[in-house]
Amino acid sequence: MAPPRPPRLVPALRALLYWSLVYGYCGLCASVHLLKLLWSIGKAPAQTFRRAARANPPACLNDPSLGTHCYVRIKDSGLRFHYVAAGERGRPLMLLLHGFPEFWYSWRHQLREFKSEYRVVALDLRGYGESDAPTHQESYKLDCLIADIKDVLDTLGYSKCVLIGHDWGGMIAWLISICYPEMIMKLVVINFPHPSVFTDYILRHPAQLLRSSFYYFFQIPWFPEFMFSINDFKALKHLFTSRSTGIGRKGRRLTTDDLEAYIYVFSQPGALSGPINHYRNIFNCLPLKHHMVTTPTLLLWGEEDAFMEAEMAEVTKTYVKNYFRLTVLSEGSHWLQQDQPDIVNRLIWAFLREERRE
Repeated sequence: MAPPRPPRLVPALRALLYWSLVYGYCGLCASVHLLKLLWSIGKAPAQTFRRAARANPPACLNDPSLGTHCYVRIKDSGLRFHYVAAGERGRPLMLLLHGFPEFWYSWRHQLREFKSEYRVVALDLRGYGESDAPTHQESYKLDCLIADIKDVLDTLGYSKCVLIGHDWGGMIAWLISICYPEMIMKLVVINFPHPSVFTDYILRHPAQLLRSSFYYFFQIPWFPEFMFSINDFKALKHLFTSRSTGIGRKGRRLTTDDLEAYIYVFSQPGALSGPINHYRNIFNCLPLKHHMVTTPTLLLWGEEDAFMEAEMAEVTKTYVKNYFRLTVLSEGSHWLQQDQPDIVNRLIWAFLREERRE
């Protein structure tokens, strides 16, 4: 009779399979993008490496109707964060966390909308826009990103806020609600499931694995940044404007100035490394040890999201031990707060006022 297998072997085998999947898929994604690069060079070598000069920001980034540009320095980390604030000081705080590849400007419609009753703060996350960008990859671990939000809240003089996050900012918003529930009055997440749902679903559903291929591609040093910059940031433009990943036909399309604002910000020297570094630690930080959210939660989802399957939104409710509402917009894209701002704003208002009555 064979001796029983040591109990430590099973976790070790699981870890081996997990990291084999991660790095194997990284290599596959890198190979695909390398082929795209070679095709572009063969087709139009001069165009591939062309980048237009962008010395000055487009006027829309300094639009006074969006609010005031401000900076706050965190005592513990020493990092300086940039944010745009609208609404009177002293009002309840609404803190907005953007996704990738975005920055504070993705919340322009919400800055204008909610300033009548809130102090609305649209933050540039660590490594994005005018916020400081540490050079070391380890500085972008999830623990650091969570601490940033807590420290910003404390430095601004608030103990609680309405927290709204989209995409990667949604991931951070979920984690803040799990770790510091006392800080969050109400949680709104746009197009990102509960992190535990995401990690479980992506391993069980190959279609979602394909949709999330950029998570794996971003594990590779410097090459993702380079691929985003070729053809004068064509990949960035494609994300927002293409039929497959961009804002839908019935959505509010980005204007020329809007698109130029994104390209301007991410075309600055080193501006892509910080945002991509956010993803370079994710496989070391997930799955979570603690899961449950006890904050009243609204999850908004664009059914036409090219990166996230809608089934994850339904499963998310099992992790919220409080009031939970899911609203799926049938023609909404991944960029929901920019795509359907009027509907999104109306749904957020209804959620906030309903909770007040309760």
